[in-house]
Amino acid sequence: MGGFFGVASKQDCVFDLFFGIDYHSHLGTRRGGMAVYGNDGFNRAIHNIENAPFRTKFDKDVQTMNGYYGIGCISDFEPQPLIVRSHHGTYAITTVSKINNVDELAQTLFDNGHSHFLEMSGGDINATELIASLINQKENLIDGIQYALDAVDGSVSFLLMNKNGIYAARDKMGRTPVVIGHKDDAFCASFESFAYKNLGYKDYKSLGPGEVVVFNDKKCTTLVSPGTDMKICTFLWVYYGYPSSAYEGTSVEQMRYNCGAKMAKRDNVKPDIVAGVPDSGTAHAVGYANESGVPFSRPFIKYTPTWPRSFMPTIQSKRNLIAKMKLLAVDELIRDKSLLLIDDSIVRGTQLRETTEFLYDCGAKEVHIRPACPPLLYGCKYLNFSRSTSEMDLIARRVIARLEDGKETPEIIAEYANPDSEKYERMVEEIRKELHFTSLRFNRLDDMLEAANIDKCKLCTYCWDGKE
Repeated sequence: MGGFFGVASKQDCVFDLFFGIDYHSHLGTRRGGMAVYGNDGFNRAIHNIENAPFRTKFDKDVQTMNGYYGIGCISDFEPQPLIVRSHHGTYAITTVSKINNVDELAQTLFDNGHSHFLEMSGGDINATELIASLINQKENLIDGIQYALDAVDGSVSFLLMNKNGIYAARDKMGRTPVVIGHKDDAFCASFESFAYKNLGYKDYKSLGPGEVVVFNDKKCTTLVSPGTDMKICTFLWVYYGYPSSAYEGTSVEQMRYNCGAKMAKRDNVKPDIVAGVPDSGTAHAVGYANESGVPFSRPFIKYTPTWPRSFMPTIQSKRNLIAKMKLLAVDELIRDKSLLLIDDSIVRGTQLRETTEFLYDCGAKEVHIRPACPPLLYGCKYLNFSRSTSEMDLIARRVIARLEDGKETPEIIAEYANPDSEKYERMVEEIRKELHFTSLRFNRLDDMLEAANIDKCKLCTYCWDGKE
């Protein structure tokens, strides 16, 4: 996915910018970037962060960059921020986006006289360059920002920095968050609200869907009022969000406790211990243990000093290798035990099957699996949650295709999404057998949404039920 951070300060902003971006490192793994504006104009640095953390790669840049405005990002895909010269003047821009209609937008731009795009190494158009090109279609910068937000099928939020300040724009359906922080002589904009707390900023406001603001060191002004409809990604709480994150007033950690408690109330197994797959499964497991009275334990530990998050490598074989090698067993807590294991989700199923086999090899008597969300039935259209190129990468869809002889329709898939249906029970049992679990029970969609403590109509559930 990715995250961004921006600062407008009366003093030099680079220190705040550097650490504010670094606090988004859990959201992306491929590239990081910083751009600043000051008395010497624009300056920018972009580095590959696949093999070293953001702080290491940008340590030297921080020593030489200076400015009173700055924006930056952690990105899973395109290099950014970009510096663009147009009839709006020179500006820097960084985005968090998933654009489904890239080809259509590019063709529209070509038809309107746009000459070319600088393709990335994989042949794709840089999404941030595409957003800048859309903005440049309008004579007025604000009209251009609104045009870009409206034109995208998918989602896009972005920061744009010019000599007047920093413009922050939230996706028109609010699928990703943008929050504003404030301290004396400085404002900041951030994907994650916790990213500015240790830098001395206090909460100023959260942008609503489609809202656009501009800020400098003195004030923050709303340019486009927020819309009323919201579809923020529920996976921000279930998986992506850091434990200290909060979105729309709901704590990630507390939501995960709530999810675990909901699952415990519906369960009938009596394991010896409850454990979570590090890291995002841990809080769900704490909630389950607190509600059920079954002891929480850590039968395996993630070796964090050198092993990064398992979704980092783009080659699937490497991802699976890291998922296996980074987990270290605590034999005394596994051997001859019945374990109930909670993970945030089951996508392909490969990693969780290998984790289960790992526990059996270590002497576990039973391994009961409890994913904290329902079966994934659709690939995400709005965030880059998974790099899957086909919905058949999802184990639930593969099982449905097998059960329906490849003739599944949206209506049939809807039956499998209903946790009270016979088709749902058949699907879950087939997944259980394929992945070699002692038992398998997914969290229900209604329970998960209730755990978020937000109006359900404001939460995106597309990947579970196909409803937009």
